[in-house]
Formats: sequence, structure tokens, C-alpha cells
Amino acid sequence: MAEDTRQDKRASFSAITEHNTNGMARTSTVASSKSGASKKLVIKNFKDRPKLAENYTEDTWLKLRDAVGAIQNSTSIKYNLEELYQAVENLCSYKVSPTLYKQLRQVCEDHVQAQIHQFREESLDNLSFLKRMNRCWQDHCRQTIMIRSIFLFLDRTYVLQNSLLPSIWDTGLELFRTHIVSDSGVQKRTVDGILEQIELERNGETIDRSLLRSLLGMLSDLQVYKDSFEERFLIETNRLYAAEGQRLMQERDVPEYLHHVARRLEEENDRILSYLDQSTQKPLISCVEKQLLGEHMTAILQKGLSTLLDENRVTELALLYQLFSKVKGGLPTLLQFWRDYIKSFGGEIVCTPEKDKDMVQELLDFKDKMDNVAQNCFTRNEGFINAMKEAFETFINKRPNKPAELIAKYVDSKLRAGNKEATEEELERILDKIMIIFRFIHGKDVFEAFYKKDLAKRLLVGKSASVDAEKSMLSKLKHECGAAFTSKLEGMFKDMELSKDIMIQFKQYMQNQSEPSNIELTVNILTMGYWPSYTPMEVHLPSEMVKLQEVFKLFYLGKHSGRKLQWQPTLGHAVLKAEFKEGKKELQVSLFQTLVLLMFTEGEEFSMEEIRTATGIEEGELRRTLQSLACGKARVLNKNPRGKDVEDGDRFNFNNDFKHKLFRIKINQIQMKETVEEQVSTTERVFQDRQYQIDAAVVRIMKMRKTLSHNLLVSELYNQLKFPVKPGDLKKRIESLIDRDYMERDKETPNQYHYVA
Repeated sequence: MAEDTRQDKRASFSAITEHNTNGMARTSTVASSKSGASKKLVIKNFKDRPKLAENYTEDTWLKLRDAVGAIQNSTSIKYNLEELYQAVENLCSYKVSPTLYKQLRQVCEDHVQAQIHQFREESLDNLSFLKRMNRCWQDHCRQTIMIRSIFLFLDRTYVLQNSLLPSIWDTGLELFRTHIVSDSGVQKRTVDGILEQIELERNGETIDRSLLRSLLGMLSDLQVYKDSFEERFLIETNRLYAAEGQRLMQERDVPEYLHHVARRLEEENDRILSYLDQSTQKPLISCVEKQLLGEHMTAILQKGLSTLLDENRVTELALLYQLFSKVKGGLPTLLQFWRDYIKSFGGEIVCTPEKDKDMVQELLDFKDKMDNVAQNCFTRNEGFINAMKEAFETFINKRPNKPAELIAKYVDSKLRAGNKEATEEELERILDKIMIIFRFIHGKDVFEAFYKKDLAKRLLVGKSASVDAEKSMLSKLKHECGAAFTSKLEGMFKDMELSKDIMIQFKQYMQNQSEPSNIELTVNILTMGYWPSYTPMEVHLPSEMVKLQEVFKLFYLGKHSGRKLQWQPTLGHAVLKAEFKEGKKELQVSLFQTLVLLMFTEGEEFSMEEIRTATGIEEGELRRTLQSLACGKARVLNKNPRGKDVEDGDRFNFNNDFKHKLFRIKINQIQMKETVEEQVSTTERVFQDRQYQIDAAVVRIMKMRKTLSHNLLVSELYNQLKFPVKPGDLKKRIESLIDRDYMERDKETPNQYHYVA
């Protein structure tokens, strides 16, 4: 019957589909049957539903129950699994699903309830208990999976259609949770055992991690992990690390403690990967960091930061930063201690007068060291770099003026000829580093004064190591402080260039003279405003020198009328030809040394008083000059009596036995040395200039504002002045200007000033 129907269906379809010659299909109205009407396929249900055999349901259930029992008892199943699956499908088809589900649940529940007895044994130690629990859990999971595979049809039809019913797997979990894990005694022993194992591992013992992984997985699957285990675990962890932190802070030094903390954090992270639930990571790591770091931040930094920085322990400093960055408030606390350390250490360098000689080099080394720490240990954190700059600026200005003076002298030592310790590239690097320190200084005018004085000496005595290096330093200062700061310094270089041109012209002029001199004269023409002011000193020059000076004066004023020449002997120098027993030598000497030595062409021995009368050199300067000739390394004069210092009654004679390996001997280094008087006068000149600047600023502000209160005037002055100044000094300058009628006090309000036009 069915076969015929299928054939009819095929015939019908072949009849209504034809292919056109062009390959397109078209529908035809031609029918294949003789009656002219197409047949329809109708499928009808059986009139009567087949009935189950008597007792089929009971027999099938018994068969299924036996199979479940065999699975639960780990014995062999008598029946074919496919046959059992089919039996479940048959029962479900005949609306027996609710009963079947209840019966299956009951059988499983009875079996799980029976398991509880094995955990009542008191004699079991914790590890054996855990192993038994794990075995029971593994068996239960394996059995549930197998049972579900037989009752899969029930699970996928009836259970799926009833959203309130748990699946067979979820039922298995629920039963295990309800009857075994939720038992207070069993749960307590399980969690106690797990915590004991973790504590053993934390104390360095080896444990069975796979066992813990399985048991904690069980608690997680049963959804009791957080309540039953995690809360207690975190409390225990907190207690353990709180005690450990307190103990180890007393016992260990900071580097050792930091490495211990890092190791503990690594161990706990490893524990999370190995057997703890991922959800525990955040609270666990946070707990360890709080107890080992957060509670001891100040103590760690007080105890160890200065030592780590003093000893340049880069690895530990990087670790310290890394650990503190994990703790709330860690980095701000570290930053505060770092800033305080820099202020304290730097303040000691700057404020200890005994260290003045090495102050600048120590500052450069300290800055290098702190830069290295900020870059390599503190990951170039901008906050730390800014704190370092702020700290440097604070401590370097604790002692006004001195650091600026010493930085200028340090630059001088590096730019002076004979400084063989640095190549051009190294010198450039040193100058760059110097500029970083220079930026922190408030009183830059002090630096300028001393730098100008030293630059003048280098240029005039011909002691500059490199014109390129000098120009490079000048451009750095110009970039940092502006063109006004370097205009005078640039003027000094221009003077030197112009002097060279003038000397070429002078030499040509001398060649045309009727009486050529046997002395070669070189003159540097200095513009008074650019150069440091030198105290005029009248010395008695030999007649030949005086004559040459007059010749030059005539030559120069002939070209530049209206100018006035003032001779400055202080930085003059000469090359003398001398003859000793050993042979001829050339002596490179200062002008003052020249005047002293030339006396010994006229006589053999002179007293200090005689030399002073003959040369006209000021007493202090003469003592220094004689000391350099008779007590230094190159002793071209003998002093009687011998000694390091020149006394009033000393007598001097020419040392004919003088020996030296070089032909040209430099004895004029004395000119490059700074005298105490020179240092004091430079400093006083800076203070004098500052007073003029304050006066000018006050007048400028008052002229613009006309009337101003004292506080507002002082505030405005602080904004305009580029050097540090005390309120008392400002008050004195204001009083001085009132006395000189530039401004006046208000008659009713003494704190108010008026500008006087």
C-alpha cells in the first residue's frame, strides 16, 4: 500500500515538471492519470494506539533500578545499555516520565544517604578523611554521569520541558550537597583538613595538590565554596600573615623582608593557579599585601629606604617600588620618603662648609644616582621625577649664594687649559649636567659674577682649554637665562676678537717705526662695562715698557679719538728669557713676577721692603708673588731664611743653580688662583648690584601703580626679582627710597606708599 503511494507520488511529480529547449523548467497542466485529476498523499494515525503489555512499566523499572544499583555498587550491569536507553524512551513515550523521575531521584537519594556513615569514623586522621571524601565525590560524579547516559531521554524531554525540575546531573549535585557536604561535622572536617594542608604547604612542606584541587572543585561545583571555605581561608590567611609580618619586621633587614614578601605573593598566585578558585585571587592577594606591606609601609621606609639609596641597591629599590605600587597609598608614602631623603642627603652636601671643595662633584654624582633610581627603579614615574626636582631646588637654596659660586668655579676648572681628564664629548656631557644643577639655583647673579671673573682670567691669561667649549657653555647659559644674562659675556669674546685685529694693525705700525723695540707687546682692549672691575694699581714699570705703552696709546687713540685707556697690570703676563748654570730657559710669568725678576739683573740680593719700594706692588700681592717665585715648585729665587711664608725681614737672591726638565716653565699659575679679597669683593659687588635692582624695581612698580600698600608692593617685588631676598632687606631699600624722595608714606595710613613724581 505505502509502496504504491510513493510510486504515485513520483509519477505525479515527473508529470508536472518539463524542461524547455532552452533549459528552463515550466509548469504543465498535463496530468498523468486517465481521470485528468492528480492524486494526493494523505498520512493518517493508527485508529487504535498500541497498548503496553501488562506489568511492562513495573518490570522495566525493576530492570532500570537494577542497572542503577549495579552502577552505584560498581558491579557489572546485566542488561545492554542500548536496551536500557530504549526502555527509558518507551516509558517516556507512555507518559510515565513524572513517576520515573521521582523513582530515579529516590534511588539516588537513598544511595547518597547511605554514604554518610563512612565519614562518621573518629579514628580517621585529616588527610585520610580528605582522601575518602575525594574518592566518594569522584565515585558519585562517575555514577551520576553513567546514570544520566541511561536516562538521557528523560533528561532531554521531560526535565527540559519542566523548568522547575533540576537535571539529573544537578539532582546528583543537590543530593550530595544536602546529605553529605552540608552535614556540619563532615563540612567542618573537610574544610579543616584543606586548611591544614595549605598551612603545611605555606610552611614549606610538600602536599598533594591534585587532592586539594579536586576537593575545592567539589565545593565550587556544589556552590558552597565561598560560604564554607573561602571565608575561613581568608581569616586564617589574615591571621597567619599578620603574625608573620610583625615577626619578620623585627628579625630581618629590609632587603631580605622585601624578597620574602615577593616570594609569598608569588606562592599565593601559584596556589590560585594550582587549586584555589579564581574568585579567591583578589581578596587573597589583597590580604597578603595588606598584612605584609600595608601595615608596615612607614616602618619599612624608615628602617630601610635610606640604606637602599645610600648603597644604590637598584634591584631592591625596583622591588620596593613594584610592591608599594600594589598597596593603597603605597606610592604617595614612598614618594614622600624619597623626597625627604633627597632633601636631607643633599642638604648635608650643601650646608657642610668642609665639603665645599667637592660640593659640585658630589651634587653631580648624587643627581646621576637619583636619576638612575627614578629611571630604572621607579619606571620613570613623573611624580617621582618632579618630587626629585623640587627636593633638589629646596636643598640647594638652603645655603644662599655659595652653591652658585662653587658651580661657577667648577665650570672654570673644567674649561681651563690643562684639564686633561675629559675629551670634548665628555666635557660637553659634564657641562650639560652642570646646567641641570644650575637650573635649581635661585641666585643666578652670583654665578654670573664668579663665572665672568673666571672667564676673564681664562681669556686674558690665555688659559682657556677650548674656544668651542667656551662658546658651547655660553649658548647653554643663553638658552637657560636669556640673552640679557649672557650679553656681557658675549661682549668679552667680541673684545678678544677685536683685540687680535688691533694687534695685527699695531705690529704693522711698529714695523714702520724708526726705533723698533726688542720687546714684543700684546695688548687686550677691554670694554669697561663687559669685564669685571679691577682695582687700579700703579706699579713702576721699566722705562722700555712705559715707552711701548705710550707708543700703543698714540696708535690706538689716533684710530679711536675720544676714548680713554686705563692700563690694568693685574692680569698682564710675560715670557722672560733667563740664563742659569744649566743653560737658557724661558719663564712664563705674571707682570708682577716680571717686575720682581727684572730687579735681579741690577743686583744680587734684595729685601722684601726694597722690592716693594722699587716695584710699587701692593704688599699682599707682593707677598703672593715672592712666595710663588721662592717657595713654589719652580724656585727661581732663594729666600733667606727658608720657609713657606714670606715675612717682613726676608731677603731674596737669584737662584743660579735652578734646574728644570722643561725649556719653557710656567710660573704664572698664581694669576689663576683666587684670593680671599677677590672672592669677598665679587660677592659684595653682587649684593651691591642687587640693591640697585631692588631700587629700580620699587620705583618701576610705584611709577606704574602710583599708590600701593606695603604687602602688595612686597608681593609684586617677589614676582619681579630673580634672586632670593629677605623681607627685611626689601624694607630697608623702601626706607632708603623714601629718604631720597622717590616715594612717601601716606600720612594717615603708614602702611600705604605714594609715588613722588
